[in-house]
Amino acid sequence: MRKIKKYLLLFLLWTLLSMGANPLQGQDPSTEVAVDSAQKVMMEEGLQDRSFLKSYSEKMLLRFDKSPLFITILYVVIIYSIVTLVTLLIIILLNRGRMEREQKLREYLKEKFQLQLMDYLFEVEKREQAYRELESIASSRFNRQLLIDQMIDLSINLKGEIKNTIRELYLMLGLKKDSMNKAQSKKWHENVKGFRELAFMNIRDANEIILASLNSNNEILRMEAQIALVGLSEENPYHFLGFMEKPLAIWEQITLHELLIQHNLKVPAFKQWFESENDSVVIFALEMVSWFKQKGAGSSVIKLFGHENGDVRQTAFRVSGEIGLKSALPAMKKIYGQESFKNKVEILNAFAKIPDERHLHFLKSVLDLEEDVQLQILATKAMENTDEPGISMLIKLMKSKSEYKNYQIIIRHVLDGRIY
Repeated sequence: MRKIKKYLLLFLLWTLLSMGANPLQGQDPSTEVAVDSAQKVMMEEGLQDRSFLKSYSEKMLLRFDKSPLFITILYVVIIYSIVTLVTLLIIILLNRGRMEREQKLREYLKEKFQLQLMDYLFEVEKREQAYRELESIASSRFNRQLLIDQMIDLSINLKGEIKNTIRELYLMLGLKKDSMNKAQSKKWHENVKGFRELAFMNIRDANEIILASLNSNNEILRMEAQIALVGLSEENPYHFLGFMEKPLAIWEQITLHELLIQHNLKVPAFKQWFESENDSVVIFALEMVSWFKQKGAGSSVIKLFGHENGDVRQTAFRVSGEIGLKSALPAMKKIYGQESFKNKVEILNAFAKIPDERHLHFLKSVLDLEEDVQLQILATKAMENTDEPGISMLIKLMKSKSEYKNYQIIIRHVLDGRIY
């Protein structure tokens, strides 16, 4: 900014000096008029023997010389704007023509590559010739990228030996190098292309490179790295969770779950990530334990009741109820009084999902001691779910004439079959 101000000041000084150096400046106005008249006469006599274009240009120059500085600047700005607009128009037209030619070439090569790939895959007698043609055409980066795209489009709908044949052709043509270069590029959109290509072609050589992108600040790049690693893992598709440092967003968790279902992948024991230092990974693992009803993780879920993160504890309480973990009820009963309101809600919901008459006195104490109506209703609902023992206790409480507690409204509300 200081340099700009300096140059602007120098320009203004130069302009002022130029104006001060004008030989007409400081003369008598009548003298200036006489000189101007003489100049006009001389110019008119000289212009008669010159071409129109030359005379017009000299008139313009004379006009510039005679015009005030501000008008001159406006002339320059207008001319500069016109030249700029014309230049931009030419560039846009040239670029549009190039894009149209490129699109036509793309369509032509796509059709050609498709035919040659089909010959290579399904016409054994034409396989060698098709390979030679593919090798000769795929000489430029543009053509090689189109060929990779066509291979991926085919591999999506093919399985078994034919898909392996496409992978072999991909390796024979040296296209793996192109994908690896994209995966190592400094441009994130190139990384995404590389990850997708390597995942489709089941190339595991770049796993370490992809792992490095798991903790990128770019959310899209992180997600693409996760998707690629799910497809490139042999034994455990979620092995990469152990390397996650960035929070695992909800939409990322949903995507990872859908990948497991769509591709019919082997479901790992998600309790192995309960000790992760990344709380979002722990929450995701708990959600998967609930989804796949992994009751074998029960003792590990109970251990999370002592987790320092309240959201992790809340998820653990909810998951305990969803998988019907009866062994978790005593532990939840012990820590109920120390928890926040939202965690108390999840604990009482878990008691309602896992009816057990042995905990009726605890639920009655919640009804007695809690002042929040929502918690009282949840405790009453959990008591009702134990069937006859709980309903009998509720009816007795409703009929009691206690002076310090009036349960009638809450209990009638819960026992009303029209509401629940």
